[in-house]
Formats: sequence, C-alpha cells, structure tokens
Amino acid sequence: MRTHTVAFLAVAALGVVIPAPVAAKPNPVDALLAGMTLPEKVGQLFSTYVYGSEATSPSTENQRLYGVSTPAEVVAKYHLGGIVYFSWTNSLQNPRQIAGLSNGLQKAAGRIPLSISTDQEHGVVTRMPAPATRFPGGMPLGAGRSPSDAYRTGQVTGTELRAVGIRQAWAPVADVNVNPANPVIGVRSFSSDPPLAGTLTASQIHGFQRGAGISASAKHFPGHGDTATDSHTGLPVINHTRQEWQRIDAPPFRAAITAGADTIMSAHIVVPALDASGDPATLSKPIITGLLRGELGYRGVIVSDSLEMAGVREKYGDERVPVLALKAGIDVLLMPPTLELAVDAVLGAVAGGELTESRIDESVRRILALKQKRGLLTWTPVDPDVAERVVGAAAHRRTAQAVTDRTVTALRNDAGLLPYRAAEKKVLVTGWTSSTYDTLPVLARELGATALPTPTPEQAADAARAHDLTVVLSNGGQQALVAALIATGQPVVVVAVRNPHDLTTLPGVTTCLATYGYTDVSMRSLAKALTGVIPPRGKLPVAIPGYHPYGHGLSWGVK
Repeated sequence: MRTHTVAFLAVAALGVVIPAPVAAKPNPVDALLAGMTLPEKVGQLFSTYVYGSEATSPSTENQRLYGVSTPAEVVAKYHLGGIVYFSWTNSLQNPRQIAGLSNGLQKAAGRIPLSISTDQEHGVVTRMPAPATRFPGGMPLGAGRSPSDAYRTGQVTGTELRAVGIRQAWAPVADVNVNPANPVIGVRSFSSDPPLAGTLTASQIHGFQRGAGISASAKHFPGHGDTATDSHTGLPVINHTRQEWQRIDAPPFRAAITAGADTIMSAHIVVPALDASGDPATLSKPIITGLLRGELGYRGVIVSDSLEMAGVREKYGDERVPVLALKAGIDVLLMPPTLELAVDAVLGAVAGGELTESRIDESVRRILALKQKRGLLTWTPVDPDVAERVVGAAAHRRTAQAVTDRTVTALRNDAGLLPYRAAEKKVLVTGWTSSTYDTLPVLARELGATALPTPTPEQAADAARAHDLTVVLSNGGQQALVAALIATGQPVVVVAVRNPHDLTTLPGVTTCLATYGYTDVSMRSLAKALTGVIPPRGKLPVAIPGYHPYGHGLSWGVK
C-alpha cells in the first residue's frame, strides 16, 4: 500500500493529471432486456408464419389462428421475435413484394426488430420464387466436392435473402444421410461421409454468415440422417450407439460450431443411446443442454424444428411442448400449432414456478445478442429497387450454373452412347417431370428434343421407336416405363433426378446419370453433359449398395 501511495505522490508532484475512469457504455442487449415486460420476453421466444402479402393485408386465416386480421397485428399482439416466410402464406411472391412485407412487419415490431427467416436450402427445399437464383441442393454439392462452391451457394443465397429483408436462412442440412430409405432428408444431405458433410456444412455457413452477413442454421441436431420415418408425420427412432453417433452424426455439427453457426436447429427424433427417456431431442435436456451446450460447447441460439410436426406432438400435448422445450434448453420455439396456447403455457409455467423468469432471460439474451450481431437492433428498411436488382442478378445466375455444372454424375456408359452430338440424333425426352420447375420441358428445350411428359409405358415405347435416343427421367415409380423403353431395343439413357438409389429399382439400365435435383439449373447442366459441352465431374457422395461405391463417377471428353 505504501509503494502505491509514494508512486501516486510522485506523479502528482510532476503535475500529471490522472483522468477519471471512463464509464463503460451500456450493453444495448442488457438495456433492452431490462426494459422488457414478461409477455414481451416470451414473445421473443416465438417465430411463426402469418398470412398476407403486405403487413396490412387482412386475412381470414390470421383471424382464425391469431384472433387478429393482419400480419402487423399478429406481430404486435404477441410481441413476436421472428416470422417465417412461405409461399403458401403469400409471403413470397416477388422481390419487391417481399421487401415491402419485411419493411412493414419490422415497423409493426417496434423497438425490437424481427428475425425474418425462410428455408432456402435449394434443391427439393426451395422457398424463394423466381427470379431468385437457384442453386443445386445438398447432395449435388456433395457430388461436386467443392468447399468453395458450398461457400458461394451460401454467399449468393444470403445476399439475395438479405436484399428482401430476410436475415435467417434455415440451412444448411448437417445430417449425414446413411439410410437410403430416409423419406425426409435424402438429397437434402450433403453426403453419407461425415468428413465431407462437415466440410461442406462449415463452408456454406461461412458463405451465409461471412459472405452475406445473415444467420445460418445447422440442422437437425443430433442428426436426422438414419431414419426411415418422416418426423413431419411420426416420431423417428435412431438406434445409433453413442460411439456411432460420435463417428457418424456429430462431425458436421462439430464443424458447424467451429464455423460459428449462429443457430442450430433441433430434430424431433428419439435417440435412446443419448437419452433413454423416449423424449424427442427437442424436448430432451440430456441432448440439448447436456450434449449440445455441454459436451459440444455450443453458445449460439438453439431453435426447435417446427412444433406443428407430429414427431414432437406424439408424447405430450401442445400446451406442454413449448414448456418442455424451454426446460430442455431450446431458445426459439418455431411455429407452434396454436400460438396463443403456447404463449399462455409459457407464461403460466413462469407464474407457477415450473420455469423461472431468469431461464426466460437466458434465451432472450441470446436472441437479442444475435439480433445485435446481425445489425437488426439498428435495422433500417430495405430498398425494394435494390431488391429487384440483386435477386436473380445475372452474375448470381452465372455462378449458380457454374456450380451446378460440376455436380452431374455419370454412373454407367456401357455402350458408349454418351456424349452424343445433338445435331446428329433425333432425341426423345420422357418420364417424370415437375410442374413447378417444368423439369422435362426445360431439358427437352436445352437438347432440342421432343418432350413426352408422363406417358404410359406403351406410349413411351411407341415414341422411342421413332427416335434415335431416349432420355428418361426417373424420380421413383418409373419401373414399368423404363422396362418398356429398354424392351424396344432402342438406346436409352436413364437419369435419376432426385434419389440416385432409384437406379437399384431399374434393372437392365446400362447408361445412367444422377443430377440429385430437378430444377432448371440442373437440367441445363445435364443437357451440357449429355452432349459433351462439359464433362460430367460429379462423384457419388453416397454409396449405392450392390451397384456403385461411394466416390464413383465416370467422365468423358467434351465435343
């Protein structure tokens, strides 16, 4: 003590002025939290959908579900923390409309802006309408094997979402799809190989977050890749041992955490080796708090998958699910089937002592901190004119096409039919098609071929006899059609436009490819590979048991 006193006197004797300590600036999150009522805090925990193309659009669906008419009224009534956009709610029509809706909803939210989100995985789960840039989904990116392509997919997608006021993408899928019969994940997954899935998960998160400045979400923890049940309609049970979970399911989530994923989404699945109670992971404290927070050390925001799904509703009533999810460690409760019931249940649990207000504060603090991190606490309106220029920009479309060109996978070319010169053959394109993306007509147009969508086997066989080559698109259920085409003796090329395991149900096929997706961008890449404009470069990101190993993929020169 004497030494400090002498030093102070010596400094004073020299005439040095010691400045007073500078008061620390108040943390805006703490300041917000301190001024919030309990209903406002509870509202921040919920993110759901509203009906209407504008914030002030009246809707009978809003009235039925929420007791008020407009999207803005729903946000204000429940103090919502987030909104999820879908096309079926009329939220997603075009860039100008989406930007206007986002601005109107944020105005209704008042002093705590919303986290506006959508599922933009690409491939089979694509929410943004044209002219938004379409990329290949998870499995084709796995076939391409390129971390930089996964990054660019996240960066461009995030840039377009941000332009219309969406700051949270529910992507990427971090599940390791090791079950060919998986009805809900499948081609949404990057791969059956945990290291590859982890690398691409981390790369896409970096694209969304570093490249575009919006939040990504690794889903569906602790891993939905080995189930034959869809959690939308039932409660899947995954019987991996804890060691198998560590080896198969955990690596992509560890990679996501290392990459700094803003959010991680839980799965409505039972994993007995991780929690023997039979509770789905979303409601499991051993899994959410013990494993994800504790063992893996995750400090970000944990989001439930949709609480409308059957997988989380089988064991408990809708009024118990949100309370149990919070007790398990969930922060954001996504799309409860009855919002008012869910909100009242949480408020009642606090009033009754089952939940403490400090537990609510833990989650709200994380939610507000993420909003601060992503600039939402100082939100300014998005510009609809800019949105129209950014969404679907020509440079973005060129990037998406280049990425997709690296994903087409050639599996067999026994007779050397490919590549062929388009000008030298009369080609028929037939089989499965998507009315949403005009899959078959787009391919036929790119090839200069005849289109014959969804024919009978007899009609297809008759048409094939009048052509030099038939390209048939398969997406499950085309067995009779393919058999009839092969029986003609004419050259046939089969393309699996979703699940590459389709080929195990199509005996006799000797020329086949996989695109893992059926949007227009995939069909343009397929056309170029068939005709030798580009070589097929993709390698199977999953094994096809009894047919092709993981990593298989043929190539050929360009013409």
